[in-house]
Amino acid sequence: MSYIRRGTHKFKMVNLALFAGGFCTFAILWGTQPLLPDLAKEFHLSPAVSSLSLSSATIALSISLLVFGSLSEVFGRKPVMTFSLFVSSILCILTAFTPNFHFLIVSRILQGVALAGLPAVAMAYLGEEIEPKSLGMAMGLYISGNSVGGMAGRIISGILTDYFSWHIALFGIGIISLLASIAFLLILPPSTHFNPQKFALKQLTGSLFSQFKEPGLLYLFGIGFLLMGSFVSLYNYIGFQLIKPPYSLSQTVVGFIFIVYIVGTFSSTWMGMLSDQYGKRKIILLSLLILLIGACMTLNTNLWFKIFGIAVFTYGFFAAHSIASSWVGKAATHDKAQASALYLFFYYAGSSIGGTASGAFYGHFGWSGVVAMIVVLTLASIVVSFRLGSKTRISKLEKLQQSS
Repeated sequence: MSYIRRGTHKFKMVNLALFAGGFCTFAILWGTQPLLPDLAKEFHLSPAVSSLSLSSATIALSISLLVFGSLSEVFGRKPVMTFSLFVSSILCILTAFTPNFHFLIVSRILQGVALAGLPAVAMAYLGEEIEPKSLGMAMGLYISGNSVGGMAGRIISGILTDYFSWHIALFGIGIISLLASIAFLLILPPSTHFNPQKFALKQLTGSLFSQFKEPGLLYLFGIGFLLMGSFVSLYNYIGFQLIKPPYSLSQTVVGFIFIVYIVGTFSSTWMGMLSDQYGKRKIILLSLLILLIGACMTLNTNLWFKIFGIAVFTYGFFAAHSIASSWVGKAATHDKAQASALYLFFYYAGSSIGGTASGAFYGHFGWSGVVAMIVVLTLASIVVSFRLGSKTRISKLEKLQQSS
């Protein structure tokens, strides 16, 4: 059984399906982010508390990733991803009818659990089915679907909330996601290189924790945590900044600012290809530097310069995430879905912890406090990336010595 190569019809079908799946997953997950100022106003909440509508979903997702990653080793990649997409879409539709903030939090936790199936398994599916030379581009296209879904979810929810209500916004995202789930089911090719395991809890748990022994994986998990903490810190609170004077923007306009996600769609694919050509370490360090520059640019009070800074930041983030994601699949020597799930566990744990912690920084120090936190997290990511490169070289030397 041959691997799927770039340029073939199967390669296009795989990427189109995972693009649709990523769109569905991240439109649902991030759809409440531009609603945070509205939720804070309607339910009389602080910015940090309103962010729980997002953090509750991401922490539930991060924990559930470990479960779905292990279950896919037993039940298969496509069945688990399909189940996740359909259930999360239906839950999103039902969430539109929640009467208060407490019910909204419960609904978002359930969504987070259901959403975990696709991100926990998609990277493993690509790592198993796509030839190594084409994996960087395939992973970049998948991440671009995530960025488009996140962008569309934010824009749609912002517009529908301005013209109707946040209830209608969530209902609309749920319907669109259900259609994307149907497309995913119909066009994704089944796995051909997947070898199912028997359901043995002890064995699955043992293989999960053994991932921490793999050289370099722990550093990649740390990069995911720090990256997402930075990303959510910026996007959670930029809306609060822009609806206040001197900007006084409407929710629709703030929602359209998320169109800068388009640069993430480009950077995840382009920088993923460059990492295949020039090496992952060099390109991920370049991506982190771009992210850092973009974050600092948002300190400028000029609106257009601030938006340009957000775009630069977004370019760097999706590039770094794309490279780190594909690096996990390469570094893991067994049970790749579990390795991917662990990376995403730390990734979304960073979202929950960083997104809420930065709310306290925003409350005490304003936007400069949020940027200061992003700078610290990004510098830590750069340090970890240097360590990762050293660890990878040591691992290669050890394997060469063992083989000789």
